[in-house]
Amino acid sequence: MSKYSLIVFDWDGTLMDSEQHIVASMQAAMLEQQFDVLPAEAVRNIIGLGLPEAVHMLYPCEPETRRQLLCEAYSHHFVAGNPGTLKLFPEAEAVLTDLRKAGFQLAVATGKTRKGLDRLLAYNNWHSHFDGTRCADETRSKPHPQMLLELLTELDCQPQRALMVGDTEFDLAMAANAYMDSVGVSYGVHEVERLERHGPQLVVDHLAELRDWLLSTAS
Repeated sequence: MSKYSLIVFDWDGTLMDSEQHIVASMQAAMLEQQFDVLPAEAVRNIIGLGLPEAVHMLYPCEPETRRQLLCEAYSHHFVAGNPGTLKLFPEAEAVLTDLRKAGFQLAVATGKTRKGLDRLLAYNNWHSHFDGTRCADETRSKPHPQMLLELLTELDCQPQRALMVGDTEFDLAMAANAYMDSVGVSYGVHEVERLERHGPQLVVDHLAELRDWLLSTAS
């Protein structure tokens, strides 16, 4: 029997390769709303936060009304294209299927909006993969632990039996704040050194490594 019964995944940068689309959408919104267009690295740094929190971090001195216009413009640019242009990382679907077959509960905790996540879950026919999902616009943004605490309650799981998987320090800090273990993925937006500051059980280069590690703990 594994130490863990519930595996919670971040979405952007962990299950879906959406970094370039997020950066391009935010920079297009900056240009449209006549903000100084920040470099890609600045935008990558805030991936994982809820949208209002991300925009506040990018432009802390701008009035709230201006930041709200930027949020709206970003949302428009992000959803304007075909969701099929956003690709799941290789192995993602196979890994989720294998973990489900092995008896793990699966969930998502994301900085996306509910509308945005549901759109992608429906497009990829992934609703059946997950026992629960939480989005930043219906609870607190990472690194606050609220979305994890809500998932633990909904799925009747103790923190020591749950694991958070993510590509940013916001994901791993959220797990630590919820007294949960975590695993970092190295192929996302934050460097391994940033992930390791939050004490993950390990950092993997591929999702298959996560699956193999979890299945080995169950043997």
